[in-house]
Amino acid sequence: MLRSLLIGLSAGSRSMTPLAAVSEAAHGGHLDAANPSAQLLGHPLVAAGTKALAAGELWGDKMKSAPDRIVPLGIAARVITAGFTGAALAPRKKMLLGGALAAGAAVAAAYVTFHFRMKALDRFGQTRSGLVEDALTVGAAQLVTRALR
Repeated sequence: MLRSLLIGLSAGSRSMTPLAAVSEAAHGGHLDAANPSAQLLGHPLVAAGTKALAAGELWGDKMKSAPDRIVPLGIAARVITAGFTGAALAPRKKMLLGGALAAGAAVAAAYVTFHFRMKALDRFGQTRSGLVEDALTVGAAQLVTRALR
């Protein structure tokens, strides 16, 4: 259940990055094949699509017009993607709990990371602060999923 919680925390700053990381782990056969969430995320088209969406999110975050992660749509995206990835990382009999843990962690982390990003944005600018946040989020999601291998 710890992996579900941790992947949810990483979804607080980027909603699609954890989805892409877990999808890649599922595609590589590193998740429970009996878990329906893992089965769906492991499909080759889903794995490719989640990577494209994650790349688009990383790029779009640097734009001045990028919405704040704490707007309702941003929170909803985090709840959905974190919940799904948390469920995929959990044992089959604990999928709902894994999804709930991840979704809750994502919402909490969204507000915490938003606060720190706003402080960093004032000091370092949007692009530089975003690139550091990208590196931390991608690294965290990779650590969670690589531990499965």
